[in-house]
Amino acid sequence: MSVTWEGDAPPPPPRKLGLGDWLRVIRRGGPMLLLLAICFPLLLLLRLPERLVFGLNRPVTPFITQFVCIWSCRAMGLRRRVIGAPMPQRGAFVANHSSWLDIFTLNASKRLYFVSKAEVRGWAGIGWLARGTGTVFIRRDRAEAAAQTRLFEDRLRAGHKLLFFPEGTSTDSRRVLPFKTTLFAAFFSDRLRDILWVQPITLRYHAPEGADPRFYGWWGEMEFGASLLQILAAPRQGAVDVIYHAPLKVSEFADRKPLARAAEAKVRAGFDSGQSQG
Repeated sequence: MSVTWEGDAPPPPPRKLGLGDWLRVIRRGGPMLLLLAICFPLLLLLRLPERLVFGLNRPVTPFITQFVCIWSCRAMGLRRRVIGAPMPQRGAFVANHSSWLDIFTLNASKRLYFVSKAEVRGWAGIGWLARGTGTVFIRRDRAEAAAQTRLFEDRLRAGHKLLFFPEGTSTDSRRVLPFKTTLFAAFFSDRLRDILWVQPITLRYHAPEGADPRFYGWWGEMEFGASLLQILAAPRQGAVDVIYHAPLKVSEFADRKPLARAAEAKVRAGFDSGQSQG
């Protein structure tokens, strides 16, 4: 994730919170904090024996992450509508990127591992959770490209479902940005090309009634803490559609560019089809 996209207009200033807002923050945020306080230490405790016994395979801890994300969405009051189903084939997911909320909405639907820029590792709160849940951190450095490709190969061949955000940044939740093709190159390595599938996912957020249509977006200079408080304090919550499209077989594409274009087209079509509902 990266909050770098500026858009056509700056984010609205955070709404000043009153007593009722803070009560909603406590009512929704309290259960989320309790979940993290119990489940995250448990996840870390289980990771060592899990690694010793199963190596790269993680048959237990991803269920903890999924459980936390399902119940966090419920605690927030954010409704998830899942359309389609995650693919059974070995491979990776690619999705449009709207918000830090994507972590919860995607993990709640399927056990997966995010691929994120290395800077996220040091972010307060999010970086701590990302490290513990097995996020793959990458640097945009050609000198590390070969090592990162091997890491992708090892994780994907171990059966991990990796999730990439090809836009490279989060947005105001009202658009899909052009997909960057660089990370798609890893799918065409000799060890992966013939066994790998890529499933596009569309995330489509619907703001609460009467709220700014960009309510769930996270972009520009928005701070994570302020965004979290605004969402927890909202009198009403909206919804998010998680749309799983038909997976794409990597070996049927000549190289990374046509594969990226095909994935983007599916994500964009799913997004555009629901804009009238937003």
